[in-house]
Amino acid sequence: MSQTSKPIPAPRIRETLQRLTSNVAQVIRGKDEVIEEVVVCLIAGGHVLLEDLPGLGKTTLAYCLARSIDCDFSRVQFTSDLLPSDVLGVSIYDEQMKEFVFKRGPIFANIVLADEINRATPKTQSALLEVMDRGKVSVDGSTYNVGTPFIVFATQNPVDYEGTFPLPESQMDRFLMRLQMGYPDYAHELEILRSDQTRRSYDSLNINPVVTEKDIHEIQHFVPQVFVEESLYDYMLKFITATRTESEFETGVSTRGTLALKLAAQAKALMAGRAFLIPEDVSSMVKPVFTHRLTLRRQTADPLEERRAVEGILTKLIDSIPLPL
Repeated sequence: MSQTSKPIPAPRIRETLQRLTSNVAQVIRGKDEVIEEVVVCLIAGGHVLLEDLPGLGKTTLAYCLARSIDCDFSRVQFTSDLLPSDVLGVSIYDEQMKEFVFKRGPIFANIVLADEINRATPKTQSALLEVMDRGKVSVDGSTYNVGTPFIVFATQNPVDYEGTFPLPESQMDRFLMRLQMGYPDYAHELEILRSDQTRRSYDSLNINPVVTEKDIHEIQHFVPQVFVEESLYDYMLKFITATRTESEFETGVSTRGTLALKLAAQAKALMAGRAFLIPEDVSSMVKPVFTHRLTLRRQTADPLEERRAVEGILTKLIDSIPLPL
């Protein structure tokens, strides 16, 4: 029996992913939905843009996810003087070998934290386009694979835009999802206050690997095999069409966004221990997958206001499109 014909071990996959999310939730308290969506992104082989105010745990979430998986992790602090070679790597002449040798940059890791990605110049931002899309880096005429699993976990502050370079649409489209942490509720913030978490460094976080790189790679292999019934294809396309005909949107979701919705829904189904899609898998992924792919016709000075407006329109679309029979 070939590898592609193996039945999907959905219950075992669910148990593995529950172990992963529970491990992260030991530190990131009260944000189970965000943690689950990040893991959905990971097993779908996509990248995530976590956009929210400073101090709400964006960077800590990335660290906890990386430390919960036995894999390579790197962090890049994006600044205005960061060069593409600082991220991708550079060819250096080796005197002993009498030839140029490629020294790999921090992008060559399984989980890459691109912290405050919008503080780098467009030239450095664009250096990520190929690697985020194809999982490859081209330098000096040679191409290098970054390996799998591979996820760019980017963060940015949606309010402080001084000295920043907003990501262009082509860059935003490379992210499978755009998520936000939000403030913790009263009970969980009280729990955080009572703990000594504020005195801990990232290196001292009491969190150990609970899954392996091989586990994630195997699960990623099964995601595209999750069964999609024909009526659910029609259900997805109704959402796509609705974004393209909605008068408040400048443009609708692209074909890349169409495929992203399908893949995210399949990953969501596996998270629930199913080898088949249900309508809720699709509808629950519409906002995280579509929000950053849509802009309003009317201009708004506040990016948070625009995001909320886009999410509000998508909520109405989700409520108005009937479930498939």
